[in-house]
Amino acid sequence: MYYVPDGTKECGYYECKKCGNRFLSLQTMKRIPCPDCEQEIDYEIGPDESLEDVLDTAELLQKIEGTEEVAKMDALLSLAITGGDCNWI
Repeated sequence: MYYVPDGTKECGYYECKKCGNRFLSLQTMKRIPCPDCEQEIDYEIGPDESLEDVLDTAELLQKIEGTEEVAKMDALLSLAITGGDCNWI
């Protein structure tokens, strides 16, 4: 699979509030760092920001449970990036 390993039974579906990227992660916490934005973190914090707000830009949209559901979601999200074969839909 593209985002998570084969046979994954539970994962989190996240959206980054900074760049808009949507992705799957093995983590299921409420907020995590975006893999794309993590490379470009600016540690200079303004007066109204906390370090957590700067680091954890991706918010959990949905917790995906079940091997088949995880595989379907991974395949759907990977189509947008890879432009792969969509005949299975």
